[in-house]
Amino acid sequence: MKHACAAPEATDPLDPLDRRIINALQRGLPLVPRPYAQAAAALGIDEGMLLERLRALLARGVLTRFGPLYQIERAGGRFVLCACHAPAARLEAVIAAINAHPEVAHHYSRTHHLNLWFVLAVARPEQVAPVLARIAAAAGVEVLPFPKQREFFVNLYLPA
Repeated sequence: MKHACAAPEATDPLDPLDRRIINALQRGLPLVPRPYAQAAAALGIDEGMLLERLRALLARGVLTRFGPLYQIERAGGRFVLCACHAPAARLEAVIAAINAHPEVAHHYSRTHHLNLWFVLAVARPEQVAPVLARIAAAAGVEVLPFPKQREFFVNLYLPA
């Protein structure tokens, strides 16, 4: 299921355990049969509490997504960040047309002329142009691709 990722609107402060969870899980989960149980043990809590806290952070909008990040290029594929201007009167229709394509991972709405951004994920680099052409035609907007030139890994660490 695709969803829009908007800026968090959580107003409740994070407690020290939430901060520790966010800090710890940015480094990844162990590749074991029960990764959440092992991660929870390292945090001094049980697996159920860790999962409950993650669900609550997602529900509050503190986290907008929790899942793996893949280096698709190593598998021969390509991720491309894309943007377009979706007129306010057609915004929902443009979003629906873009999200109808299985190559679209997720989208972001922004307050800018380029107010709709999305991530395209394809199995082979040569698929980028034809898929973007289909998306642009279906949505009735010009789509601007912003291919990755350099990869950065940014972590947010919160003082407990």
